[in-house]
Amino acid sequence: VDLTIEEGEFVTLLGPSGCGKSTLLKMVAGLLEPTDGRLHLWRKPVAQLDESGKQIAFVFQSPTLMPWASVQTNVRLPLDLAGVPRAEADARVTEALALVGLSKFANALPRALSGGMQMRVSIARGLVTQPDLLLMDEPFGALDHQTRELMQELLLGIWEAQKKTVLFVTHDIDEAVFMGNRVVVMSARPGRIKLDRSVPLAHPRHYLIKTSPEFSALKAELTEAVRAEVLASQTPAAV
Repeated sequence: VDLTIEEGEFVTLLGPSGCGKSTLLKMVAGLLEPTDGRLHLWRKPVAQLDESGKQIAFVFQSPTLMPWASVQTNVRLPLDLAGVPRAEADARVTEALALVGLSKFANALPRALSGGMQMRVSIARGLVTQPDLLLMDEPFGALDHQTRELMQELLLGIWEAQKKTVLFVTHDIDEAVFMGNRVVVMSARPGRIKLDRSVPLAHPRHYLIKTSPEFSALKAELTEAVRAEVLASQTPAAV
């Protein structure tokens, strides 16, 4: 994989199942080591991330919340683990919950929340560390259609305001085009960069932009690219 992401970009990553999208994300996060090649963050090896003063947050497909703990305790967890003083941590939790529209649910337990609200808690937990890079692995994959669209608009609004660097894995082509200012398509296993397209859609974005000719044209191109790779992954290898 040969890929460069600039600071402040929102890059969405598409490709057939098993091509390595999540693996790539985990390597960027430092959870897996590349078997070969170089992976640099802010022009330094991943192992030197602490020296760079930069922060990374990872939002998974499942909210992975502690069921016995309140919303604010769940969001504060990474700050507690980092030893951030309680007063500062609580202030940052309050700010993060306000960003995702959950200020009134700070004392609620996860079981009292809908799936979409639980995902907002997970996003708030990612944002509370004030990350420079936000890694997201199909965070809206399990949500119903309407909730998913609302979450897309919520996250995109946060990005438009803060311009954090985001690398976002999805299987949904509509979502990839709507969310990203750049879409990268990976080939079937072994995963390689097959297509890298800028998204020529203005900000701020409203869901009705999905009906525009520009949106439809890019969606059609990406659909063909992903479809070809899905078919390739299902074709038996020649003997």
